[in-house]
Amino acid sequence: MPAPLPAVLLDAEWLEADGLGGFASGTVGGARTRRYHALLLSATTPPTGRVVLVNGLEVWLETAGGTFALSSQRYTPDVVWPDGRARITGFRADPWPQWTFKTEDGVEVSQEAVACHGRSDVILRWRLLSRPGSARLSVRPLLSGRDYHLLHHENPGFNFGAEVTGARVLWRPYPGIPAISAVAADGSYRQEPVWFRNFQYDAERERGLDFVEDLGSPGVFTWTLNGRDATLMLSAGEADPEVDAGCLLDLEARRRKRFSSPLERAADAYVVQRGHGKTIVAGYPWFTDWGRDTFITLRGFMGLPDGLALAEDILLAWAETVSEGMVPNRFPDSGEQPEFNAVDASLWYVVAVHEFLQAARASVRSSTTAALRQAVAKIVAGYRAGTRYRIKMDDDGLLAAGVPGVQLTWMDAKVGDWVVTPRIGKPVEVQALWLNALRIAGAAEPEWRELYRHALASFQLRFWNEARGCLFDVVDVDHEPGRNDPTIRPNQILAVGGLPYQVLIEPYATRVVETVERQLLTPLGLRSLAPSEPGYRPHYGGGVFERDSGYHQGTVWPWLMGPFVEAWLRVRGDGADPKREADSRYLAGLRAYLEVAGLGHICEVADAEPPYRPGGCPFQAWSLGEYLRVRRLLAEPQKIVPAACVA
Repeated sequence: MPAPLPAVLLDAEWLEADGLGGFASGTVGGARTRRYHALLLSATTPPTGRVVLVNGLEVWLETAGGTFALSSQRYTPDVVWPDGRARITGFRADPWPQWTFKTEDGVEVSQEAVACHGRSDVILRWRLLSRPGSARLSVRPLLSGRDYHLLHHENPGFNFGAEVTGARVLWRPYPGIPAISAVAADGSYRQEPVWFRNFQYDAERERGLDFVEDLGSPGVFTWTLNGRDATLMLSAGEADPEVDAGCLLDLEARRRKRFSSPLERAADAYVVQRGHGKTIVAGYPWFTDWGRDTFITLRGFMGLPDGLALAEDILLAWAETVSEGMVPNRFPDSGEQPEFNAVDASLWYVVAVHEFLQAARASVRSSTTAALRQAVAKIVAGYRAGTRYRIKMDDDGLLAAGVPGVQLTWMDAKVGDWVVTPRIGKPVEVQALWLNALRIAGAAEPEWRELYRHALASFQLRFWNEARGCLFDVVDVDHEPGRNDPTIRPNQILAVGGLPYQVLIEPYATRVVETVERQLLTPLGLRSLAPSEPGYRPHYGGGVFERDSGYHQGTVWPWLMGPFVEAWLRVRGDGADPKREADSRYLAGLRAYLEVAGLGHICEVADAEPPYRPGGCPFQAWSLGEYLRVRRLLAEPQKIVPAACVA
């Protein structure tokens, strides 16, 4: 019997994105643990309208020594059958998922799964690796045809019928759902409809959600492996049966070679089509594109191949969305009107514009520069005059925001009508962003410079909390002058690092970094609340209420490691030695994480206490974007603005 892979790797998740918002994803061991794990999950209105078409496969190999399963399934109650994961002897995720299986009689087979960029196609390929001879491979697709947030159950409306045209088999499980096309090169198909009932999704059970599903399987594909590969191409819609899967694999391989590292390839997964342009998906498997996440992520992605062209495309598209000084924070999945419920998204946009123009410099077209600066001017002017949700510059030059029942900052958890961390008033990171926006706007328009100096002086005066040696999280809470929130949260780190311009002077900047490191730092990022605070949650988990109410009550956020490392360097200097120390002390945990859980990616959140179990989305754009940004910052000389440069 071959030695199986370690359990920690078998439970890890892999991701293959198609550049349209669709994707394939699953566990290394093969058993699906989420409703979102699927081989063909297509975005019908890129990047939204996602539907699950092919959930998985039953795969088995017949050799001279017997019949051996290569797939794994988990059923209720906690039954694994078959258990093909016991035959997995190797796996690698880069440049796409590839498994090696070895049967008890010594036959070795490889399996690959490749999502084709710009197409709703997934290609599966099997190859005999062992001694000369032959083996018979059988593959049974498991279908649903459902919204990716829902689950599927046995019902008489499911259509098992197959339309066979040469090498292509076409299924139409339900009206209004894309057809499923399967092209089996050098294989045969036999119609053999059957229901598979009671699949169990453990991650959904842990999240307090429905976790049992039924899937329909119309038939079986078979190949003889005797020196030729077995290839199965699955497509959304009526794909052309003449399209050669081998050619698509060659094209995909050449496309991925343009990336110089697995991290660059991982980042490319989040870049997807929206209309005639591009956008950034906030995270897989359940997020689409969000304004705040897009602009934070984009800063790290600008250093990728074609990253500046991507930034120009995205920033110009969002420039057209400015309304009353605000850009949208979310485009709903079902095509409703954009949501403008964020005070910080527009300010992150200003920061991203500034960094793009700085990086691109003379290569930027004058029309692009003019359009982006006009958008920045509209945002700053809109915030000064006042806009939605009582967002308005106050007499002290700082930015007030918030109304009951609306979550406006990145700490945006809401349970029913309950906003868990409302932060109405003048949140600290919003002031850091606002001051950066004023300074950026002031480079082109002198009228903003005096406002910047006034607001900067107010910030120094009003936010320092000497009793705790750090900054207040919110001043003028609930718009009540002089009522301050002393809760120790990570938001204050943005006053020192994470933005183009530091806004907190010394010695206060150093004391903030020390407090954050002592109270909030973990190997995977910053806690969202200090353990000493009331309401601290050491673990992120449970049902919807438990998870959402604890989202910002201690839960660790990896994206905040970028601002922290930059702040740490700003108060210690820009030399090679501090950079090496920062890399070894603060990025080692994230580097190690790339090899577990969401393979090649960084998670959305993690527990606040050891072993810092990952949670939320296993593949999160801004976590990876900030990791890329700070790695680039550490590698390039003289990129850290000295701590004294706040004027």
